[in-house]
Amino acid sequence: MKKVLLTIAMVTFVSLNLFAQTASVQKIGFVDSQTIMKALPEAIRAQGLLDDMTKKYYAQADSMTGQLQQMYSDYQKQQNTMKADRKKESEQAIVAKQQELEVFKQTKFGQQGELVKKQEELFAPVKEKILKGIQDVAKDESMNFIFDKTGDVLLLFADSAYDVTFKVLDKIRTKK
Repeated sequence: MKKVLLTIAMVTFVSLNLFAQTASVQKIGFVDSQTIMKALPEAIRAQGLLDDMTKKYYAQADSMTGQLQQMYSDYQKQQNTMKADRKKESEQAIVAKQQELEVFKQTKFGQQGELVKKQEELFAPVKEKILKGIQDVAKDESMNFIFDKTGDVLLLFADSAYDVTFKVLDKIRTKK
């Protein structure tokens, strides 16, 4: 729904802008930011670091899950022979381990988790570089709008004649 409203708002804005500026021609282009990201060595390195971190956290979560399952399995096997106080201790230990696992998952994988923060940290310079490249191409080509066809903006159709992805890549690569 959000994308539809954003698309309608953007189409309305572009339409109104076209009517308001009948004397000038609007130039519009688009990029495929995923193609750009896959072609930049610093983005590839950043993704590799993020993937390594993700694998490490998943291994830890799997280990904790295994421990929890083992605790529960042991409890099930012994619960009929346990005294009431020992049974309660075991149940509390299982609940505590389960909570520990949930807290771990939230701090590592949650919306405010370490992976999200690390992704923002690693990709911020890459995004800045791409944005600068897009701005340079827009200026060089006298473009009024450049959309990202892989972003949040819904791009229903794009004529490849307006694809400036590789111009942006060239601009970024020549700025080194």
